Amino acid sequence: MPRQLRAEQTRATIITAAADLFDQKGYERTSLSDIVAHANVTKGALYFHFAAKEDLAQAIMELQSRAARQVTSDVDGRGGSSLEALIRITYALTRLAVEGPVTRAGLRLATGGVEARPPLRHPFTEWLEIITRKLLGAARERDIQPDVDVHAVAHSLVCFFVGTRVAGRPLEPVARLPRRTTEMWHLLIRGLVPVHRRPRYLSLATRLEREIVAV
Repeated sequence: MPRQLRAEQTRATIITAAADLFDQKGYERTSLSDIVAHANVTKGALYFHFAAKEDLAQAIMELQSRAARQVTSDVDGRGGSSLEALIRITYALTRLAVEGPVTRAGLRLATGGVEARPPLRHPFTEWLEIITRKLLGAARERDIQPDVDVHAVAHSLVCFFVGTRVAGRPLEPVARLPRRTTEMWHLLIRGLVPVHRRPRYLSLATRLEREIVAV
């Protein structure tokens, strides 16, 4: 195996192991020795790629940010309404959280006091911008009630989405996340969307949950 490829695989292994431990135990309670043991690598291999635990945390947050941008780009490429796109984005992020530890760890780091180094921005700032943009589009497309305060809803949706995971972490398995996302959307759709347009979006949320569960 070429040296560069082997180094890339080792780096990915270390990041995944660190993300798994950060998600399970938290940043402060995870040591570099824990990560070395979990990744089954030498300390030399870890220090070759990361000088400190904080560097690992930044790498995980960068990967999460990249994944969120990619998800948004992929969904935008599908076309459809702004509200549909927003719903799809939240389920795509939910799927990432169910399938691997990096997204889950990125969220825990973001809520655990780890500061994002510039130019990386806090993930909640990025999510707030994405959600606000989609809700403004939904307002123009008349998919939400005309008297809705878009910025208040965007802030509440970020808090709802993040809070669902934070509150659920010690109480239920990560496989429950798709159901919680659907519960979130069923509440929001009934509160935001005109009555005659609700069935479309309620059905979409239920279908997207089933797609995640079926994988």
